Amino acid sequence: MRALALVAVLMTPLSAALPAWWTALPKVPILASRFRQESDSAVFGKLAREGELLLARGGKLRVAYDSGLRVTSDGRHLVQYDPDTRTAQRVELARAVRDFPLLGLLLDPARINQLYRAESIGNDAVKLVPRESGLPGLKATGRKGLLRTLEWTDPTGAQQRLELLDPKTPASVAPGIFKPQVPAGTRWATPNG
Repeated sequence: MRALALVAVLMTPLSAALPAWWTALPKVPILASRFRQESDSAVFGKLAREGELLLARGGKLRVAYDSGLRVTSDGRHLVQYDPDTRTAQRVELARAVRDFPLLGLLLDPARINQLYRAESIGNDAVKLVPRESGLPGLKATGRKGLLRTLEWTDPTGAQQRLELLDPKTPASVAPGIFKPQVPAGTRWATPNG
């Protein structure tokens, strides 16, 4: 019986092994990168935005779009600030993750295996098959040991792509960088308490 099990393991194609960057992803304490976010939909056409992304364990996030829009999470709340309209919105992080499951993957890569089944598709790419309804299928690629791209189709049918242009793992970040910075006089679209 053992011999049959060994033969089965030896006959498994090597391409089925998940890439090293993928298995290391849940252990990355801090990830920083410039990014490019692209969307292609029948309604809005092709849109692209760029900015800076900083992720850390514990649900911490800082996204600064070149347009000025900022999204920050301190691990408990997610705050979006739009300087063009001088408005901000604050929601509990748990609610934001329920509404946008992909946000949860970025904020807590350790949960990926609970939500998705990963399959290697070659060339450092991984196909993520949802374990529950309501989640989009994903394709992720990595390079030089770090996540590089995420691609998916959103509920409206739009093709989405997030590309990390220069991912790196800094040793530390400045204290308070994940604290939302909202100028006095900002109009809150939702209660900020």
